Amino acid sequence: MTSNRPSIMKAMRKLATGALAGAALVAAGCSGGLDALDPSTEITPKLAREIKSRGFNQEDAVLVRIFKEESELEVWKRKASGEYALFKTYPICRWSGRLGPKKKIGDRQAPEGFYQVNMGLLNPKSQFYLSFNLGYPNRLERALGYTGEALMVHGACSSSGCYAMTDQQMAELYPVILKAMKSGQRSFQVQAYPFRMNAANMARHAGDPSMRFWQNLKQGYDAFNRTKRDVAVSVCEGRYQFNRPFSEDPRDPLGACPVAIGADNVVADASATRDLVLESRITEHSYVDGGMHPSFRAQLKRYGAKNFSAKTSVKKYPVSRPEAALSDPFKPAE
Repeated sequence: MTSNRPSIMKAMRKLATGALAGAALVAAGCSGGLDALDPSTEITPKLAREIKSRGFNQEDAVLVRIFKEESELEVWKRKASGEYALFKTYPICRWSGRLGPKKKIGDRQAPEGFYQVNMGLLNPKSQFYLSFNLGYPNRLERALGYTGEALMVHGACSSSGCYAMTDQQMAELYPVILKAMKSGQRSFQVQAYPFRMNAANMARHAGDPSMRFWQNLKQGYDAFNRTKRDVAVSVCEGRYQFNRPFSEDPRDPLGACPVAIGADNVVADASATRDLVLESRITEHSYVDGGMHPSFRAQLKRYGAKNFSAKTSVKKYPVSRPEAALSDPFKPAE
């Protein structure tokens, strides 16, 4: 037995070393590895605890708001009162184009507007991990002759007209949305804005060719901020109409609106900033290509494009136009 003791101790040390190495690999996977991140559509126990801790139920209806300039995506969940409350804000990894609506195929523009996403627009087998289609072009955009297709919110941090998140983010976003829809929500609203549409931001972008369109979007933005409820959207006179009860549903998106029933209390919110907007001077910005949340820009700069892609995509999908992503397109031009 004595003569076997050194070999036994050596074997024990080897076993212990292997155990420590295995533990290190598990820890690495939990902290940032993506190899084991399957595109599951189920709410994980950790996410379930987070939903509960924030005062929501998994089955609660959802609403999504997107802000280009800030590179943020908000998920709201509906309380028993019928009002929505903010569940979580996610930094957007990548979006392409510039501020303003998408008008044609190939312009790299990420859409701006109001969209309804039903179950048929959810894709659990997306080449970009998980995704949901915005449904662009919507009724107004089709009437205006805008073209494009497959404009999505998806993983992989690569965009040519979409809002690209990381795979880790989509592993949270998709199950939360899917659970709400499986629980009775037939479709959820996505409100996509160029920026947070407060008076200061509207004034800062005064003179932009998209300002008239943005003033229309601001009416819907204000309506949601005031009520925290779904915004009823109809289309006539070539623009969105928000929370306006008509004598009949508008049939022609470009034609005159039907007779409105009751007072219109939405326009006042947008017109309140109109004078400020028209009197202000536009701030010139250098255009590169889209944007990226500062937190991701810092990681891209630190790790480089190849390693950054490995941290944000299971398939290591290359980040789109990394040189442009490293630039801040909203820094005033010198």
